[in-house]
Amino acid sequence: MKKSILASLCICLSLGAFAQELKTKANWFNLDYEKDGVRGMSVEKAYDELLKGRISKTVIVGVVDSGVDIEHEDLKGKIWVNENEIPNNGKDDDNNGFVDDINGWDFIGGADGTDVEQEQLESARLYVKYSELFGENPKKRLLRKYKEEYNTFQKIKKEIDESKKEAEQYLPMYETMKENLSITEQILGDVLGSETFSREQVQAIDDSKVDLRVRQSKQYWLRMEEMGAGSVELQEGIDHFKEQLNFNYNTEFNPRAVVGDNPDKLEYGKYGNNEVKGPRALHGTHVSGIIAANRDNDLGVKGVANDVKIMVVRTVPGGDERDKDVANAIRYAVDNGAKIINMSFGKPYSPEKGWVDDAIKYAESKDVLLISAAGNDNANVDVVTHYPTKYYKSGGEAKNWIGVGASSYEDGLKMVADFSNYGKKSVDVFAPGVAIYSTEPGSKYGEKQGTSMAAPAVTGVAALLKSYFPTLTAVQLKEIILQSSIKLKDEEVILPGGEKEGRFGSLSGTGGVVNAYEAVKMAIQMTAEQ
Repeated sequence: MKKSILASLCICLSLGAFAQELKTKANWFNLDYEKDGVRGMSVEKAYDELLKGRISKTVIVGVVDSGVDIEHEDLKGKIWVNENEIPNNGKDDDNNGFVDDINGWDFIGGADGTDVEQEQLESARLYVKYSELFGENPKKRLLRKYKEEYNTFQKIKKEIDESKKEAEQYLPMYETMKENLSITEQILGDVLGSETFSREQVQAIDDSKVDLRVRQSKQYWLRMEEMGAGSVELQEGIDHFKEQLNFNYNTEFNPRAVVGDNPDKLEYGKYGNNEVKGPRALHGTHVSGIIAANRDNDLGVKGVANDVKIMVVRTVPGGDERDKDVANAIRYAVDNGAKIINMSFGKPYSPEKGWVDDAIKYAESKDVLLISAAGNDNANVDVVTHYPTKYYKSGGEAKNWIGVGASSYEDGLKMVADFSNYGKKSVDVFAPGVAIYSTEPGSKYGEKQGTSMAAPAVTGVAALLKSYFPTLTAVQLKEIILQSSIKLKDEEVILPGGEKEGRFGSLSGTGGVVNAYEAVKMAIQMTAEQ
């Protein structure tokens, strides 16, 4: 993913850091296509025209993610508090199996309060497991007995070797580009008399009045700015490849000792801690803001749902989440009152899928809706599975599940995010997931993109519906969200991952984009008939 910037470069000199400018309207995912010109979810229209005077009931939403900055200015009053637990007394007051779980639980933390920050990818963990099973020269009898596992082992080994080689190639290139960045910043900054500058300011530099070095810096900066490759992106590239080499694909790395559990045993309520922010809360905080950022405080961003409490269930490190933690996270959220669970994560392997399947079935039995990001590999997930998935290992599928792809603020051919996974069977619907402005740790805000942002947009709509129409079941919420989506099946779009065009209807089961206004209309009608 990070190499895409590099592939576009024909120079070694990088751009200077330019001030972040929003690609579109800050709250576009809440806006209306006809009124505002962007294909948002018509959330504001729903509040203005359909929900005025109606009474809502608070809904608890479980956010299974990397952790959340619960002190963020725009999330104050929006974080779940376990009223049955006395804070910090070292006791399990409500007898739910978790000590001092005031705002949720951290399934990747140790009893001493430390946290797992980085993890291996699941492929690396499987590589270690299969290496121990097969050794260097496996016997034919072993290969016959574990044929499928051996084939997976060979596939994984190739993937890891290729990814490590790529990271080793690109990391020094990004580091050089980052180093050259400071040179470019200094050159342009001296000319403009400022450490930060906009595209317009750089364009305004008169070539006839500056030397060759400045002219070259100007040219480079403008080209890089056009590609969206700033200092932040370059550092993200460096961090990405370093994490791959040092942690994700490092078969010698074992962070689980921090947790102190047996990762091969399910053990619900036997491990973790109550520290829900963790060392890398950016992703979870951004997701939570999309769902629940305060709509009434004139700060930052407006979340989709106005009467919601976020239950933080920290499960996702840098690297791949473990099936054990996902299964326990779902169960924890269900047991403690969440009616909707957002899952903005995923991976290509799921060795203990049965544990996750059982948790999904448990959530279904308790009338809890699960909303999952489809993934960001521009892949057909009907063919290449993205876990977790609504399809059970034993057959059949979850009825309480919505899989979400990412749409863009642009219309026409560029309506679909080029990174989004898709699938006529596995992806149910699309929702805004490009240039989403939301909360970030430290009471900051920023734009991010991914199906990780599209899923909480849908979660927000589901929470909005559940809060105003509390009698709706999880299955009914799903039915309303899918049936009321704006159907654009025959729209020609650029298919994810390339320049090939096709019909939007080929990318999901509904061929639709989620729309809160239409969903509320349907909910009014459905509940009136109950």
